[in-house]
Amino acid sequence: MKRRQHRHLLPLAFSLALTATGVVRAEEAATPAAHAEAPAGHAQAPAETPAVGHGETPAEPPAAHAETPAPTEAQTSSTGHGDAAAPAEALPVVPTTDDSGDTVPYKMLRSLQFVQDSVVLGDHSASEMQRFMLGTIDKRLRAVDPTVFDDDRNVDAALIYAMSGGNPQTLEYLVARDVNGYFDNRVTDILRKYLSGKGLLVGKTLVDMAQEYKDKKIGPYLALVGGNVTIAKSPEEALKLYDLARLNAPGTIIEEAALRRSVAICVDKGMVDQGLQYSQRYVRRFLHSPYASQFADLFVKLLVDHDHDVKPDDVIGILSFMDDARQREIYLRIARAAAIAGKGELARMAAGHAQTLSGDNNNAFGALADFYGGMAAIPTDKIDTAARDISTIADKALSPRDQILRAAARSVAEQVLRQPDAASLTQGSANTPDGQEASSEQAAGGGSAGEGAVPDAVPAAGSQSADLQNTDPAFSSFVTSSRSQLDEIDGLLNKESN
Repeated sequence: MKRRQHRHLLPLAFSLALTATGVVRAEEAATPAAHAEAPAGHAQAPAETPAVGHGETPAEPPAAHAETPAPTEAQTSSTGHGDAAAPAEALPVVPTTDDSGDTVPYKMLRSLQFVQDSVVLGDHSASEMQRFMLGTIDKRLRAVDPTVFDDDRNVDAALIYAMSGGNPQTLEYLVARDVNGYFDNRVTDILRKYLSGKGLLVGKTLVDMAQEYKDKKIGPYLALVGGNVTIAKSPEEALKLYDLARLNAPGTIIEEAALRRSVAICVDKGMVDQGLQYSQRYVRRFLHSPYASQFADLFVKLLVDHDHDVKPDDVIGILSFMDDARQREIYLRIARAAAIAGKGELARMAAGHAQTLSGDNNNAFGALADFYGGMAAIPTDKIDTAARDISTIADKALSPRDQILRAAARSVAEQVLRQPDAASLTQGSANTPDGQEASSEQAAGGGSAGEGAVPDAVPAAGSQSADLQNTDPAFSSFVTSSRSQLDEIDGLLNKESN
């Protein structure tokens, strides 16, 4: 829904805040509401909900970015809303009976949807109201007269509430008391299994239900849940369901989650072109979402893992929708990840753009851009200049992780630039008398001896190398030192990757 269509819902949300303090009970329809303190506590980024969260979890957690922790139960009641204060004067009566047009479930759900959509569109302060609304709707659904579900909109509201981070036990409560058959048992059975972490058991049925209800209010939510369930077994089917969800709910938290998870699928399956298309849509619509950092990680991984299939102009075009500060942040992430992965061209391109956006190298961002650009030059013929450049960057300009990364890069550079030991240059003539060299005929076993003479046996290459190691202490010392330094480098890189 468009934002302006929901502005009239804000008074409803605040009137609900008044009724939820305990001063007004659902059964006391005629009692005026008292003033309540505003919710206290710090605003936090909202935890993702079962439908809008990481998705379905099979018996054992899947790997990496298809990470999909099992949906957790949302809180069953609101917390931290303050105590009721004594009213200075009587307030207008806030009706709370079932026949009131202001507090029936489907209208309360609209307020929740407005708040959730506001969060992903950039109003992070609304996250506290989101938690409050979930608790308020939970209480209302448990106290409502069952006849309110004669209206299908209230049935849909109860199901959407369950898929929007609501209390799963409330859905169980409503289904157990549904003697009149208001709820579709197929849908409720699917959701109950999904919310209990057993969604894989009803994956096929869930996909069918998403198609059947695609033109209903619950359609986008069922499609998103269906994508969460099928992503492990059939990523292509999950992509179709995510497309269905976002196209039927544009500009909402449903579209945000669907786009972000579609990018994750494209990263895992190497679908570069589609991944870039989804990324551009996400940047244009949900740049200020609290989950945008997760998207940034996916976008960087898509570029670094498939750098040969990505054109620099594509990256520049997508990031151009961001402000300079966000562009610089993403370019620095790309430069760092590409430098570690040995993707020098991509790292240098990203570092160059980050340097341009930083203005000069006297600030922290400019120093980071120089550092990642120098890291990218370590495996090139400019290694000596790169080693000097990264050594001149002050420690305070680098995070502890980057300091470890620099130590590893300097160690590699020292190994490459070290002059060879003089003793190692004489290994080829170690067993040859002074002033003499074996002729090619002697090496082949010919020599000047008579035809009946038996030539000296030529030692095998392996035994000769072993003899050199045993007879040349300098060679043995060089090998031992080099191996220990390489082990140190491996350890530093392993620590950095963790």
